[in-house]
Amino acid sequence: MVKLVLTGIWVCAITLASVYFSVKLATAPAPPADDSKQGQLELVKGETITVPIIGDGAVTGYFLGRVSFMMNKDTMKGMTLPLTEMTTDELFTLLVGNKMVDISKLKSFDPQAFREAIKKGMNEKLGGEYVSEVMLEQLDYLSKDDVKANASGQQRKTADPVKIIEPPPPEAAAAAAH
Repeated sequence: MVKLVLTGIWVCAITLASVYFSVKLATAPAPPADDSKQGQLELVKGETITVPIIGDGAVTGYFLGRVSFMMNKDTMKGMTLPLTEMTTDELFTLLVGNKMVDISKLKSFDPQAFREAIKKGMNEKLGGEYVSEVMLEQLDYLSKDDVKANASGQQRKTADPVKIIEPPPPEAAAAAAH
């Protein structure tokens, strides 16, 4: 009888130990501390802006653009600057003043250089390393004739905007937001 009781206690102890260790090993490890660069960044969505292109003393077309930023959370905490207006000003400077995008030479347009120029200009205006990454969500060109035809309701075969950059696929945009 004593052997039977000791055997029962032994089986219970082994069962409890095996259940304990299997549950301990099966649980997910604690998430690592959020010290990564991605954890310190916050998405700042830009708004769509329209930049007129002036040539020969008249408006020849319009750039439609939307730019968003990945900015450092820690440095943004006390910032009260008008970020939207600063973004618009920087895009006007690059597209009109510096003529970074030449419609006659679209193949030579370098999106990475354009992003770097926006990042550098924004960081200089903000006075620090605020902008970590620039995302070009939209950059299209419409000629003045296309705008007039669309406004008057006329159907034109060539009323499609010229895509300067292609928008990222939804999966890439969702991954960049995290």
